[in-house]
Amino acid sequence: MSQVVLCPKCGGKSKIKEEDGVVSYQAIQDEEAIKKIGQLKKAMEKFKAKAEQLEKELEAIKSKQN
Repeated sequence: MSQVVLCPKCGGKSKIKEEDGVVSYQAIQDEEAIKKIGQLKKAMEKFKAKAEQLEKELEAIKSKQN
Protein backbone atom coordinates (compact mmCIF):
# COMPACT_ATOMS: atom_id res chain seq x y z
CA MET A 1 0.00 0.00 0.00
CA SER A 2 1.22 3.48 -0.84
CA GLN A 3 2.40 5.82 1.86
CA VAL A 4 0.09 8.86 2.14
CA VAL A 5 1.42 12.19 3.39
CA LEU A 6 0.54 15.87 3.15
CA CYS A 7 2.15 17.70 0.26
CA PRO A 8 4.50 20.42 1.56
CA LYS A 9 3.52 22.79 -1.28
CA CYS A 10 -0.27 22.55 -1.44
CA GLY A 11 -1.14 20.77 1.82
CA GLY A 12 -3.24 18.16 0.00
CA LYS A 13 -3.02 14.45 0.53
CA SER A 14 -0.53 12.78 -1.75
CA LYS A 15 1.34 9.55 -2.32
CA ILE A 16 5.04 9.77 -1.67
CA LYS A 17 7.64 8.07 -3.85
CA GLU A 18 11.39 8.08 -3.37
CA GLU A 19 13.84 7.12 -6.08
CA ASP A 20 17.59 7.68 -5.88
CA GLY A 21 17.15 10.01 -2.91
CA VAL A 22 14.64 12.20 -4.78
CA VAL A 23 11.23 12.45 -3.12
CA SER A 24 8.23 13.04 -5.37
CA TYR A 25 4.61 13.66 -4.42
CA GLN A 26 1.56 12.59 -6.44
CA ALA A 27 -1.82 14.06 -5.54
CA ILE A 28 -4.51 11.56 -4.61
CA GLN A 29 -7.64 11.98 -6.68
CA ASP A 30 -11.06 11.49 -5.09
CA GLU A 31 -11.87 8.56 -7.39
CA GLU A 32 -8.60 6.90 -6.46
CA ALA A 33 -9.35 7.27 -2.76
CA ILE A 34 -12.88 5.91 -3.23
CA LYS A 35 -11.51 2.90 -5.11
CA LYS A 36 -8.99 2.19 -2.33
CA ILE A 37 -11.70 2.53 0.33
CA GLY A 38 -13.84 0.04 -1.60
CA GLN A 39 -10.96 -2.42 -1.71
CA LEU A 40 -10.40 -2.06 2.03
CA LYS A 41 -14.12 -2.58 2.75
CA LYS A 42 -14.13 -5.79 0.71
CA ALA A 43 -11.05 -7.04 2.55
CA MET A 44 -12.66 -6.25 5.91
CA GLU A 45 -15.83 -8.13 4.94
CA LYS A 46 -13.80 -11.20 3.98
CA PHE A 47 -11.90 -11.01 7.27
CA LYS A 48 -15.12 -10.59 9.23
CA ALA A 49 -16.74 -13.60 7.52
CA LYS A 50 -13.66 -15.74 8.18
CA ALA A 51 -13.57 -14.65 11.85
CA GLU A 52 -17.25 -15.53 12.29
CA GLN A 53 -16.68 -18.93 10.71
CA LEU A 54 -13.74 -19.61 13.03
CA GLU A 55 -15.79 -18.55 16.05
CA LYS A 56 -18.50 -21.04 15.08
CA GLU A 57 -15.92 -23.80 14.67
CA LEU A 58 -14.44 -22.96 18.06
CA GLU A 59 -17.86 -23.10 19.73
CA ALA A 60 -18.51 -26.49 18.07
CA ILE A 61 -15.18 -27.84 19.35
CA LYS A 62 -15.85 -26.51 22.85
CA SER A 63 -19.33 -28.07 22.96
CA LYS A 64 -17.95 -31.46 21.84
CA GLN A 65 -15.38 -31.42 24.63
CA ASN A 66 -17.99 -30.76 27.32
